[in-house]
Amino acid sequence: MNDNSINRRDFLKGAAAAATVFLTAEGLLKAEEAASSAIANVAGPPVKFGVIGLGQWGKEILTTLSKIPAAQVTGICDTYEPFVNKGKEIAPNAATFADYKQLLASADIEAVVIATPSHQHKEIVLAAIQAGKHVYCEAPIATTVEDAKAIAVAGQSSPKVFQVGLQGRSNLLYQHVQRFMKAGAVGSTAHVFGHWNKKESMRRVAPTPEREQELNWRLSSKTSSGLVGEIGIHQIDLANWYLNSLPVSVTGFGSIINWKDGRDIADTVQCILEYPNGIRMVWKATLCSSFSSSFTLFEGTNSTLIMREKRGWMVKEADAPLLGWEVYAAKSPCFDETGVCMIAEASKLLKAGEEPSKAGPELKTEPLQSALENFILNIKKAPNAPKIPGPLEGYQAAVTVIKANEAVISGTKVAYGNAFQLG
Repeated sequence: MNDNSINRRDFLKGAAAAATVFLTAEGLLKAEEAASSAIANVAGPPVKFGVIGLGQWGKEILTTLSKIPAAQVTGICDTYEPFVNKGKEIAPNAATFADYKQLLASADIEAVVIATPSHQHKEIVLAAIQAGKHVYCEAPIATTVEDAKAIAVAGQSSPKVFQVGLQGRSNLLYQHVQRFMKAGAVGSTAHVFGHWNKKESMRRVAPTPEREQELNWRLSSKTSSGLVGEIGIHQIDLANWYLNSLPVSVTGFGSIINWKDGRDIADTVQCILEYPNGIRMVWKATLCSSFSSSFTLFEGTNSTLIMREKRGWMVKEADAPLLGWEVYAAKSPCFDETGVCMIAEASKLLKAGEEPSKAGPELKTEPLQSALENFILNIKKAPNAPKIPGPLEGYQAAVTVIKANEAVISGTKVAYGNAFQLG
C-alpha cells in the first residue's frame, strides 16, 4: 500500500454499515493556498540559514530550503567531508564548515537547522542559542530526559525562535483533520493505533569501522532511543496532540527478530501507552515486514479516523449522528460501501466515471516544507504566523518516547509521574 490507496479490510472489519468520508477536502486545498500565499508575501530579505548535519535527512532539509524563496542557505556543516561535498551540490553558494562552532560564529547566518544524530543535539542547541541564532532542532530533541530538559529550558528562555521538528504539527492535512477531531466528529475516542512497517536493516555501510559506527548510531542503545524514539515519535505526538493529553504510563516489548548483526536495538517493537480516561494507544513497528507501510487510527464511538501522511479518511458508525455538511456532499461507492466523499470536484469526478476516493487530490505540500515555512514566518514575525511546536511540545514528545523506549528495553510498565514537568 501507499498514500494513494487504502484497503479498509486490512485493518477495519465488521463495520458493514459504515460510510467512508474522504478528508482531503476543499478546506484542505484552501489551507494549502493560504499557506503558500503567506510565505510568498513574507517581507524583507530571505532568512540566512545554516544546516548542521548533512546526512540523509540533512540533505532533504537542504533540498527543501532551496525551494523556499524566503530562505537562503549560507552555511552547511558536517564532520564527514563526503557529506559536505554532497551538500555543496545542493547549496553551491553556501560556506562549508567541519566544526559547528565556526558556523555559529558566522555573522552571515541567522537561523540554524540541527539535523545531527539525536544524542548530539544538546551541545549544539545550547551553543546555537548562546550564539543568538534562531533554532530548528529535529525530533527527538534528545535521547535522555536530562538532555531534553536542558534543551527545552534553554529554548524557553531564548529571545529567538525555537522550533522542534515535529513536522506533523505543521502538516496541513493533520491540521485540517484535527478540526474534525476537535469538533467531536469521532465522538468519544476509544482507542488509538499506530502502525509502522518497513523491511530494512537501517544499517549503513562506510569505508572504515569507525565511520560505520558513527553512521549506525540508531542501532546502539548508548546513542539511540530505539524505533519508538526515532520513528514512533511522530505518530505518538499526533496522539498527544489530537487527544490533547499526555500518557500516564507505558508498557513496552521489543525483540531482535531478523537483523541479528550485533545491534542491541530491537527491530520489532510494541508499546501500549495509557492516557487518562481509560484511553490507550497501541504503537507497533517492525523492520522485518513492509506490510501496509504506516498509518494511525483514532477509533471513536461515532467514527474512525484513518491517517496517512498525505491522506485521511473517516469511517462513520451506522448509528452516528448526521453531520451538517453530509447532505450537500456527493455520494459514491467507497471501499464496498456507500460513502460521502469530502473532496473537491467530487461530482465532476463521478460524472467522469472516476472514484473520488482514489482519484482525488492529496496533500501537495510536503510537511517538512510547511514546517520550515512556519519557522520562517515566525522569525519574520509575520501577521498571523502559525503556532509552531516549541520547547514544551518538543520536551513532552521526547519524554513520551524516551520512557516508552525504557519500557521496551525492560519489557515492563513505566509510569511517567511528573516527568513531563519542566519546572
